[in-house]
Amino acid sequence: MNKFHAIQVFIEVADCKGFASAARKLNMSPPSVTRAVSMLENELGTRLFVRTTRSLRLTEAGKRFLEDGRRILVDLEEAELAAIGSHATPQGELRITAPVLFGKMFVTPILAAYLKLHAQVSAHTLFVDRVVNLMDEGMDAAIRIGELPDSTLTAVRCGFVRQVMFASTSYLAEHGTPLHPKELSSHRIVKSVATSDFHDWPYREDGEQCSIQLEPQVRMNTNDAVIEMVASGNGISRLLSYQVAPYIADGSMQAILTDFALPPIPVHVLHQEGSMVSAKTRSFVDFMVSSLRSNPDLE
Repeated sequence: MNKFHAIQVFIEVADCKGFASAARKLNMSPPSVTRAVSMLENELGTRLFVRTTRSLRLTEAGKRFLEDGRRILVDLEEAELAAIGSHATPQGELRITAPVLFGKMFVTPILAAYLKLHAQVSAHTLFVDRVVNLMDEGMDAAIRIGELPDSTLTAVRCGFVRQVMFASTSYLAEHGTPLHPKELSSHRIVKSVATSDFHDWPYREDGEQCSIQLEPQVRMNTNDAVIEMVASGNGISRLLSYQVAPYIADGSMQAILTDFALPPIPVHVLHQEGSMVSAKTRSFVDFMVSSLRSNPDLE
């Protein structure tokens, strides 16, 4: 058994949290899986798992090697595909990460259309409201909202979004529409803590950035829960424009204080830099960028 295959087996055991389940997924016998991991441990000169009769967990060395092993296999796949040529047919597993609601609203339908065109590509998505390290977590592409730090990743800008303060039309009809951010202190506030728990809401006035401290009546850890709460007439909130665009379009919600909006926020598609980018990643990024640029909610 070669070392690369042993690494694949080790990663599967770690992901499945068991030798038997990994063996079933890999279509191998349990003894073969055990031998592969033992061979790898002997080669490395360290234990990768702590085994008991009831549990299996990674050692500290195992946790470190799991990250390294994922990178090794990604690099190997990219090298093999690059050797085939830049015009190779897209194939293999495509791993994409994006913020939760962006993934649901934009990435999912675009990915579905892409997969219909490329039958040899499978996909794995990671939709989370945190910054994912592409190398550490084996991702091929990421969608990021916000200004980007310097990095070795290639970033393609595909649109903009804005921070929007909004409320349901029923709430505004009952409580009135604030005309200045300072008036928000007399309203019920619903706060999303999906990305931060700061209580200051920034706004722009006369070319200067200002902020107001607000004590929310409700704090919620997912943006879709915030939308549901506001939609039922329970206050005012602030999210990104794409997240509430369908509700504003159908008239059930209304954007407020738009004269005090902050500058637009860029949306980028990121991938690994260089000539080693696989055909599947290259074609997906091109497809995603083209689709997002044509979406009016991201202009």
